Amino acid sequence: MHIFKTLEWLRVNRSLASILACIAALTLMLRRRKRQQLITDYSQVARELDSQGREFDEYDYIVVGGGTAGCVLACRLTEDPRIHVLLVEAGSSGKALAESRTPSSFQRLARTTHDYKLSTIPQPHAGNRMVFWPRARLLGGCSSMSAMMALYGAPSDFDEFAEIVGDDSWCWENFKQYFLKFENYFPNSQFPNVDVSQRGSSGPVSIGHSAYTWKGSEMFIDACVNAGIPFNLNFNTSSETIGVNNVASVEALSDYLTLTVTYIDRHGVRVSTEAAYLTPTVLARSNLKVVTEARVTKILFDTSIQNRTPRAVGVEFSSFAQKGAGKRFRATARKEVIMCCGTVHTPQILMLSGVGPKTHLTEHNIPVVVDHPGVGSNLSDHVAFFVRFAEKMGISLGYLQPSDLRTKFKLWRDLLEYRLRGTGPLSSNIGGAAAFCRSDDPILFPEYGYDKAQDSTSGPGSPDLELIVTSVLIRADGKGIGNGYTLLPVLLRPTSVGTIRLKSADPWEDPLIDPNYLSTQHDIDVLVRGVRLAYKVAHTSPLSDLTDSTNDDPNLDHHFGRLSDDELQQIVRSRADTFYHPVGTCAMGREGAAGTVLDSQMRFIGVSGLRVCDASIFPRLVLGHTTGVVIAAAEKLADIIKAEYK
Repeated sequence: MHIFKTLEWLRVNRSLASILACIAALTLMLRRRKRQQLITDYSQVARELDSQGREFDEYDYIVVGGGTAGCVLACRLTEDPRIHVLLVEAGSSGKALAESRTPSSFQRLARTTHDYKLSTIPQPHAGNRMVFWPRARLLGGCSSMSAMMALYGAPSDFDEFAEIVGDDSWCWENFKQYFLKFENYFPNSQFPNVDVSQRGSSGPVSIGHSAYTWKGSEMFIDACVNAGIPFNLNFNTSSETIGVNNVASVEALSDYLTLTVTYIDRHGVRVSTEAAYLTPTVLARSNLKVVTEARVTKILFDTSIQNRTPRAVGVEFSSFAQKGAGKRFRATARKEVIMCCGTVHTPQILMLSGVGPKTHLTEHNIPVVVDHPGVGSNLSDHVAFFVRFAEKMGISLGYLQPSDLRTKFKLWRDLLEYRLRGTGPLSSNIGGAAAFCRSDDPILFPEYGYDKAQDSTSGPGSPDLELIVTSVLIRADGKGIGNGYTLLPVLLRPTSVGTIRLKSADPWEDPLIDPNYLSTQHDIDVLVRGVRLAYKVAHTSPLSDLTDSTNDDPNLDHHFGRLSDDELQQIVRSRADTFYHPVGTCAMGREGAAGTVLDSQMRFIGVSGLRVCDASIFPRLVLGHTTGVVIAAAEKLADIIKAEYK
């Protein structure tokens, strides 16, 4: 009876019933909310630590940049299972890219999504041109898209490093162990006289002579010898660097020629540091995490304690594809952040993070963490000039970029050989042989008499010029190849230095690259002598049998022999190019010395918990190529860190 009366009352008083229902619901919600304040699911408010007391986004070391050095460090550091490493790379893997794996195809990666596609600012002493600077956006960095020549430099280069940094561990006799540590040299029956006792045999990086030797390379070597450059059987050893040899091997430099060694395996495939160090077994390690397609935009610093040295404690990164429009992520480092982004991007990220020249950072409204004028300074790069010749024997490999059915057939033929056997022209890097000499050699340059150029080298037995022969004609625009061949004189120790500076505070905007090419008289004088040498060698037997001296194509350089030095200087300034070896923008040195950024242990001076390991650390250019030296430096740093780890 009471239930019916209640229902009748609710029917008559519907508004009041609604109010009472709302009050009841609100009371229930408040009671539940109070209960929710008592959390038993700790993951709602905290992150679980692992057995060694780390959070999931906390690592012992964060390696920024999976380039030539970054892959080495990620592998070597995580050999110790106690050390947890995060590797952050802006690019992707290059292992599946045919353009990277195939030695002859490396140029096809330029100006693609795997390249940063950088350019310098206009160079006032080099025709006011913006020079294209390819920089790899791939695991393995430029070791995944370079010409693969394994030429480490002169022994005196490393003795000079030791003097500059005040640490004998960098001298040749002590540092050479790291070349042997990474090398896995495989002998070639075509080169039986190579002293294999001076080569590493158990490292992760395969090096050796290509299975293919272009006939023109052999003619080049003989012509260099006839011109006065001695043959050098072994570059990259304790002997002098000068000489000539084949570019299919690893050797050391002075007045010599050589068929040089390349980073290639027994199957004719490029060996990048990704391929050598980030193997499936290494990637399966539980203490290594590798992030790709992520751009680090900032280093995080702890500046909370006044008057204490700032400490690098982590990094901030975002999706490269979204270029700042996506989410930002942070990871922290218990020990150190190690910058391995290269000569361009390492100083850029440092400056974006507030570490660099104070006046420059202030211009871009970037809060200054550390005023360090050496960051981004001391930029130096090898300068090359392409001397182009027609050839009359029909042996050029210009058909690798086919233009008709006949050349397509030749390419398909060679492609089939390479796929089946790993041999043939496609297994070569198109740079067949190299010579190293001094520009003050009276035998090579008698026309200059006693007018010696300034000696910028690291020692009296080291070269300041390299001369490379290629089996194709490299076009003037740098965007292709053709029939013919090219000689490349390279200025090995320029005295011109430049800078890397920010264009803005936007981490997604490319920095300003100013190598200051050919700004000193020394540089233009030496490079002109290099051009003279190239012309001389091209017209010395037996290479003269290949050179079509009657060719009058204005796009080629057969007329150079009729030009004065002043005329050649103008042409050199209008066409000089990078040889892709920039260094020096975070240079090692003695603390307090002008321009010093790092100590000899690659620690950043003025910031704790921060190191740098890439080509930017070298205070001077090596008188060779930089890839091997960067790998060796990374091997050295890995040993240093593992010895320090507690």
